[in-house]
Amino acid sequence: MLAPETIRDLIQSGLPDATVEVFGDDGTHFAARVTSPSFEGQSTLAQHRMVYATLGDRMGGEIHALSLKTQTPDSTGESAS
Repeated sequence: MLAPETIRDLIQSGLPDATVEVFGDDGTHFAARVTSPSFEGQSTLAQHRMVYATLGDRMGGEIHALSLKTQTPDSTGESAS
């Protein structure tokens, strides 16, 4: 079983400029909100693929399901500084 903090750390390791929040309490189903300037100009599908790449083989194995919301800092009204 994985903790949400572990998922967060894996995503942040692969996307160091990201702000990541992960939720889930059963150890296999999670929801994440990932904000990253790296998503700028990328389609939603490409953004999700970038996140999934940080999790590698854990997707479909240890992580049964991951609901994603991805966005750029500009789309949230946050400063990119």
